[in-house]
Amino acid sequence: MNLRTVNVIRYIMPLREGGSLPALADADDGFKYVLKFRGTGHGTKALVSELLGGAVAHTLGFRVPEYVFIHLDEAFGRTEGDEEIQDLLQGSRGLNLGLHFLSGALTFDPVMTTVDPLLASQVVWLDAFLTNVDRTARNTNMLFWHKELWLIDHGASLYFHHSWVNWEKYALSPFPQIKDHVLLSQASELDRVDKEFKELLTDKKIREIVDLLPDDWLNWGGEEETPEDIKNVYYDFLTERIRHSGLFVNEAKHAREALI
Repeated sequence: MNLRTVNVIRYIMPLREGGSLPALADADDGFKYVLKFRGTGHGTKALVSELLGGAVAHTLGFRVPEYVFIHLDEAFGRTEGDEEIQDLLQGSRGLNLGLHFLSGALTFDPVMTTVDPLLASQVVWLDAFLTNVDRTARNTNMLFWHKELWLIDHGASLYFHHSWVNWEKYALSPFPQIKDHVLLSQASELDRVDKEFKELLTDKKIREIVDLLPDDWLNWGGEEETPEDIKNVYYDFLTERIRHSGLFVNEAKHAREALI
């Protein structure tokens, strides 16, 4: 998963359904992107979650929009009339993250759509692994585009990093929040998926994924932790979670049994 870098040339409009106020923007490569800003309340940690989550999903074979680094010039947004948006743009100068805009995509409707048990199990496993709390019936973060299921928005993953203490405890969490997953009732192939996905997410592959993170996003460690130290924590968290995947797989299976 190699990321290109593009520049924003036009802010089109905010996408206010997202809590972090993402936006639709034109870039200098001729494409539109959903722009995730570094200047939101969670700062670059939300971008880290999004990039790592999307890269893991891509590695496992899911359909995800192309990710790009998006550069925001310091002069951009000065003429924006909305003060909230202007502040966001001014606070997001530098390197941000974009997802290719899937024009015409339809929001996944869990009432009207049934997902194949294998695919449902794959999505549930992914979100339990990433500790993604935001793929519920209220907010599915899935789209149908060209009759295929696409995953979007992994910004609520890896929530351990908001406290940034005791990552070892979180790595071994069974993730009880999986009980609210929108596809859990259809996820009957979790054991099969666990075996297959653990073979794909090798230590080497996880290192490659973590190394995608720009050092510029990893400056919350102060003098105690360098960007490399922070990358190592993410690597250790993900590899430890893989090694103990039975914890979250069994939690998901028990939660599913309670549903059906």
